[in-house]
Amino acid sequence: MLSLDIFGFEALWSPYFLIILLALTGAFFLITTILRTKFQYSEPLTAKQACLFLTAMVLLYAIKGSPLDLMGHLVFYIHGITMVLLVFLVPQLFILSIPNWLWRTILNLIVIKSLFKIFSKPVVAVLLFNAFFSFYHIPIVFDHVMQNRYLHAGYSIVLFVLAIGMWWSLICPLPEYKNLTGIKKVAYIFVNSILITPACALIIFSDSSMYATYHDPKVWSQVMSLCVGSGFDNLNLTGPEFFSSMSAVEDQRLGGIVMKIIQEIIFAVVLGQVFFEWYRNDQEDSEREMKKHNLNPTLVE
Repeated sequence: MLSLDIFGFEALWSPYFLIILLALTGAFFLITTILRTKFQYSEPLTAKQACLFLTAMVLLYAIKGSPLDLMGHLVFYIHGITMVLLVFLVPQLFILSIPNWLWRTILNLIVIKSLFKIFSKPVVAVLLFNAFFSFYHIPIVFDHVMQNRYLHAGYSIVLFVLAIGMWWSLICPLPEYKNLTGIKKVAYIFVNSILITPACALIIFSDSSMYATYHDPKVWSQVMSLCVGSGFDNLNLTGPEFFSSMSAVEDQRLGGIVMKIIQEIIFAVVLGQVFFEWYRNDQEDSEREMKKHNLNPTLVE
């Protein structure tokens, strides 16, 4: 198999994307400092929030700027891993890294407030996200998006924003915006898991390679030219088989499997947190009820 080094440093490490992320990271810390001082918010950016934001930026660069992004154009299973991390993990880190006062400032902006009120509703959020995720993995749509740099970037941004809306109902940090509790969160996770299954099942159980991006030399060359640049034509490569020992069908099935497994693991972790929060709230309610009736919790037990 050939080494990825033949594509060059810029294609492998996307230095311009790294500069953009560094600028966004600097702007985030600058804004959280300046706005907090200007408006005299008492809530500082915590060390945990700073670490979560930095982790989100590192993962975002690994997904879209490191050699993993290039590998996702060579083998489908890498694309599956990066796609799941992009919409199931990074949005959670992003939501939890923003201080509550900054979220309130953003959500009180007139345009954002109106749109957010609609798109953050649980039913709307879960249907929109899963519809866009599944639509993206329809072969004709996937191949078309992959062959257009701007369409690919735009679709990724829209899907990421919809993922934030989907996760908001589960991990919303603002009490006044929480619209799901207890069993409703469990049902929400279950519905998400069910709605994403058909797309993964179609990928896993297909008898043939569905995506021309990974088996059609002409389409693959077009996709790689956009990813690597004009220098790709000089490499005389005709397909991704130079970089993987798996057939296109095996690669596709593995991609569908890893997508489903990683997604289920993330949902399982969130479900555990939901049950823990549910139990803790139930205990607190019980203690308040006992105190209300002047009962000693120890004696009651």
